[in-house]
Amino acid sequence: MSSQVRTDSRRARILGITGLVSAGALFLSGCSAEVQRGWLPGERDTTNHTSRITDLWVNSWIAALAIGIITWALIIWCIVAYRRRRNETGFPRQISYNLPLEVFYVVIPLFMVFVLFYFTNQDINAINERDPDPDVIIDVRGKQWSWDFNYVKENKYSAGTQAHLDGGPGVEETLPTLYLPVDKSVELQLNARDVIHSFWVPAFLQKMDMIPGKTNYITLTPQEEGTFDGKCAELCGQYHSEMLFNVKVVSQAEYEDYLETLETGQLAEEYDRNPQPVPSK
Repeated sequence: MSSQVRTDSRRARILGITGLVSAGALFLSGCSAEVQRGWLPGERDTTNHTSRITDLWVNSWIAALAIGIITWALIIWCIVAYRRRRNETGFPRQISYNLPLEVFYVVIPLFMVFVLFYFTNQDINAINERDPDPDVIIDVRGKQWSWDFNYVKENKYSAGTQAHLDGGPGVEETLPTLYLPVDKSVELQLNARDVIHSFWVPAFLQKMDMIPGKTNYITLTPQEEGTFDGKCAELCGQYHSEMLFNVKVVSQAEYEDYLETLETGQLAEEYDRNPQPVPSK
């Protein structure tokens, strides 16, 4: 085979691989629901926490990219500076240790870890801080495979039933719906009736596990009216993928009108699944 034929064949393979990679990238970008946001995880002002979470995410990536660039630059510099020269034979002079360099390799990574830990811990504590007197308290109960919402202060409840997804229109309207008043402090008390679930509203950029026998909390203030998707983010059984719900952030008047349509009372722990006793041997 001539060199020209081999070159053309190699060029065709490279072009083919490049085309496949480009098509894959285009396909994946088309699957993204947030393609209009570019690389950012979501809107900044959906709740009072989303801007802080976005900034932490972006700054972490900036730090990671900076560290990566410096690391690759040092690797390439070592490859170029200490490469074998022409007419050289044998191995270069070996160095058993270099104490300043070793101290540098220990101190700098530790410093970076402590800095990242400090800012992450600071933001997590601020996000997880509970309001001592929230305007709204909602007891959220995850169950296989739906949701119950107890509006504690108003003594109202909404019982969810499982909606089987068949791909047809109108399914979203049948999903359990959590109503939140805009610009009001909300405490979500997260409980599980049976197995471990996870409460996740992607637009809020927050997720929290729901563990049987333990109450976890999310405190936030919705800042934009609208309807948002929610889902269980913990594999919890056969119909986990259908454990969806809606979140409607509405005005205070619309929120009060909705509560008037609900039943009075609470669907609390009396409806939780009791664990089976372990038989004695």
